[in-house]
Amino acid sequence: LVQAIAISQESLLRGMATQTRFLRRQSTDVVGRRWLIFYHESMRETAIKVKTEMGVSGVLSELTWNRFNDGFPNLQIDKDDAARLETFHGTCLIVSFHTPEVIFEQLALVYALPKMRARNFRIILPWFSTGTMERVEKIGQIATANSLARMLSCCPMGPGGPATVVIYDIHALQEQFYFADTVLVELKSGVWLLKEKLEQLRKECPEEEIAIVFPDDGAHKRFKAKFHGLPSIVCAKVREGEKRIVTVKEGEPTGRHCVIIDDLVQSGGTLLECAKPLNDLGAAKVSCFVTHGVFPKESWKKFVGNGLIHKFWITDSIPTTCAAIADKAPFEVLSLAPLIARYLQGIAEED
Repeated sequence: LVQAIAISQESLLRGMATQTRFLRRQSTDVVGRRWLIFYHESMRETAIKVKTEMGVSGVLSELTWNRFNDGFPNLQIDKDDAARLETFHGTCLIVSFHTPEVIFEQLALVYALPKMRARNFRIILPWFSTGTMERVEKIGQIATANSLARMLSCCPMGPGGPATVVIYDIHALQEQFYFADTVLVELKSGVWLLKEKLEQLRKECPEEEIAIVFPDDGAHKRFKAKFHGLPSIVCAKVREGEKRIVTVKEGEPTGRHCVIIDDLVQSGGTLLECAKPLNDLGAAKVSCFVTHGVFPKESWKKFVGNGLIHKFWITDSIPTTCAAIADKAPFEVLSLAPLIARYLQGIAEED
């Protein structure tokens, strides 16, 4: 009996020691705010930059993006990472819905990670790709912005509660209300990258005066609060006979480096139409910034070799566009990675 009690006590002590080591390891990861970072293969470069920005608090996870012979996804998470998801402070997945063909395989991962006990799950979706189809204007139209929001809203609960979908410069702010209460939504902006770039330009050329140009009243209302201290110019479309032309409604472009800002660009026609009157009124330079360079049907080509635009800054929210315009003037890509890293680390951008 004495021997049995001794063996039982020894087993209990071994079990307690094992549990203590596990809890200590878990506590170290959680308290240290370490994040496990998953990413779609198209966002690999951005994910690597996020990890670099985060240092030891960011851990990249490898994921195999294969396909079966029938074309459907064959996905595999690293088994060690799958086993330790809950030991991290949080898990983030950087996705890109730049084409319908890649959405299903990424949704499969969105739905799987919370069930593997991913804590504080963050879905980083830089570009909400159906955002321009947000309303029904005639019978029979389908608001696919609502459809995509519903798909993401099906993300299961994790150990810490609902997942959070993080979107940069969503096209219409009301689209955040298309998501169900089963997920949280955080709207972020990429314009802080432009502010950092402009601050760099002012240090390099302090005598150059920079003005922010809003292509319409909508952009003015949305972004004006982020550019306190800089002169602003507002453009507007007016009817001239049978045509609608862009004119300068407010502000003075003469002698200034005028930077046109918007959330996204498609054909680029509006930006070019804004650049013309700015140049006509004596702007020293005209540049553009958009968070999302959509550029369907290679419409970015109309800016290459076009003397109207000095610089065109876009972010890496759409990987296919980044690949297409690489090393082509006047384009320059500003990575969202620093903003994503600061978000995960709990560092807020200025109001």
